[in-house]
Amino acid sequence: MPEGPELHLASHFVNETCKGLVFGGCVEKSSVSRNPEVPFESSAYHISALARDIRRFGHWDPGGEWQPGRGPCVLLEYERFRENVLRNLSDKAFDRPICEALLDQRFFNGIGNYLRAEILYRLKIPPFEKARTVLEALQQCRPSPELTLSQKIKAKLQNPDLLELCHLVPKEVVQLGGKGYGPERGEEDFAAFRAWLRCYGVPGMSSLRDRHGRTIWFQGDPGPLAPKGGRSQKKKSQETQLGAEDRKEDLPLSSKSVSRMRRARKHPPKRIAQQSEGAGLQQNQETPTAPEKGKRRGQRASTGHRRRPKTIPDTRPREAGESSAS
Repeated sequence: MPEGPELHLASHFVNETCKGLVFGGCVEKSSVSRNPEVPFESSAYHISALARDIRRFGHWDPGGEWQPGRGPCVLLEYERFRENVLRNLSDKAFDRPICEALLDQRFFNGIGNYLRAEILYRLKIPPFEKARTVLEALQQCRPSPELTLSQKIKAKLQNPDLLELCHLVPKEVVQLGGKGYGPERGEEDFAAFRAWLRCYGVPGMSSLRDRHGRTIWFQGDPGPLAPKGGRSQKKKSQETQLGAEDRKEDLPLSSKSVSRMRRARKHPPKRIAQQSEGAGLQQNQETPTAPEKGKRRGQRASTGHRRRPKTIPDTRPREAGESSAS
């Protein structure tokens, strides 16, 4: 779903593109759109957009108000947003982990999945810490009345609290621009945003699913309200994502693998031993091989030598003067 900065960028893009143009006829739905038809037709009209989002579906409502049940905008209505949160800390929504409370649009209108990860990461707040525990401390943190306005602003920028980051972090994304609403197209339009991310989907960070099934990225301890049985998964770097075949030579062998290799060397399988022994004989010996089955005795072997016939000793009695052949 688009978050606050994306809606702001989209409305700005529409207003800049349609400025000074006059449209006529009916509104035509895109062929790839799954949204319902827009029943509107006029001979002449202007188009403008405001950053008003209805979850899952959206509509343009020039000069309209937020959908009922949504709180003040974190971008454009910061003071009202902060007051709305601190005034309603008794709500049961703040019994939940802070990562889940940040997605409640009644209080954090415009905060979504990547923004909550970046905000909590900057403050080193465990995502599954109780929301009320985190936010109650902000009720006591008020700037000294002796500070000048410029000193108060400087202190906020140097050490912003969670609610202030809910306002400042989306503003940073808006100032980046791009994300499909800039002059560039394709991957180049998202390069600045990817470089800006510190936690969300970044290699080395851990992740868990909250009770709504949304993935929260974080670093360190997840917090006391982390889901039971949930296994934290760490984002691997590009080097560790290489295939097993590419990294096989660099992997250390386990003790079991080493012992198996030693046993295989001492006691090779019979078939392998016979093959290796036969191969050695063929390479080192020049004696003729045994005749193939079905060949008659005395037939030339593959080496070209004729087999020598057996000599039968002469056992006949010899007469006088006759000597034996030697």
